[in-house]
Amino acid sequence: MLLHQESPQPLVSVIIPTYNRPEYLKQAIASAIKQTYQNIEIIISDNCSSDNPQGLVASFGDSRIRFWRHQQNVGMLANQQHAFKIARGKYLASLHDDDIWNEDFLAKLVPPLEANPELIIAFCDQYIIDADGRINHAGTEENTHGYKRDKLTPGIHQPFYKIGLIDKSIPTAAACVIRNIFVNWDSIPSEVGGMWDLYLTYLCCISGYGAYYYPERLTRYRAHEQTDTMLSGSRDVQAKIRKAKSEMFCYQVFMEDARLQEFRTYFQQKWLEANTTLGIGLLRSEQMAAARPYFWQALKKQKFNLRTMAALALSFSPRFLATKLMKISK
Repeated sequence: MLLHQESPQPLVSVIIPTYNRPEYLKQAIASAIKQTYQNIEIIISDNCSSDNPQGLVASFGDSRIRFWRHQQNVGMLANQQHAFKIARGKYLASLHDDDIWNEDFLAKLVPPLEANPELIIAFCDQYIIDADGRINHAGTEENTHGYKRDKLTPGIHQPFYKIGLIDKSIPTAAACVIRNIFVNWDSIPSEVGGMWDLYLTYLCCISGYGAYYYPERLTRYRAHEQTDTMLSGSRDVQAKIRKAKSEMFCYQVFMEDARLQEFRTYFQQKWLEANTTLGIGLLRSEQMAAARPYFWQALKKQKFNLRTMAALALSFSPRFLATKLMKISK
């Protein structure tokens, strides 16, 4: 097994942030180790899991693995950023601790980047799998269609503002390889939160370099009850509030970027929707007064929106009634 000091292949840093998912983490690490593209380092950054996964990581006995454990929970974004910052590779790829790569993932995405120095990112399509690793074929087709990868031309896209920020065709968090030198990891502000992948796509878009699409499903994205989008109850509300705040920040940045003015109307609409979503999240947390400014803000910028107006009306209802109605409307 060649290490990067001896290999003619450029080094790729595989970033695996993890928190309290040892069984999934084991599968993710295994899929990285089994890559047919061998010249890699695997950086595992643990966000202070209740059970230290160091023993699990060491059990693989692979000298390419670098393990870091935070002494306290620093949050999802900071944990991810730390791993990006210590990466030594010419290229890097993010692998969630609950996702899996095909063995030829890197072998198929690195060569286009090597062949064309004007590219900053190469990406592919992905399968959707359930908690037990079974492929959800309907979900997979829906995902491909929803992000318009079924209509996306293979090969080079430059510029790629539309496919990156409007269609969101690029799965930056789990199914791409990035040229490391062009990304300043300190330029990703904490306010982006869980939308860090969209913001990273933005940084790649404004770099002036191109993107390469490889039209195969080379990764397996796991949709399960531990993901933010599938939480329930109060945790679901808090996840929605966090996401809405992150979306508001990102779309505000995009609206103000002169390079993206042709898409400003779209970004403004997404920003308005995020205002309403945040307000509804606050309503469900029984923070009526705190919710209203976000509804007023959304209504000032658009002539009529039934969802926003209904939510605003609920914020003036008796607390018990508003709470009951919000639960019914989920």
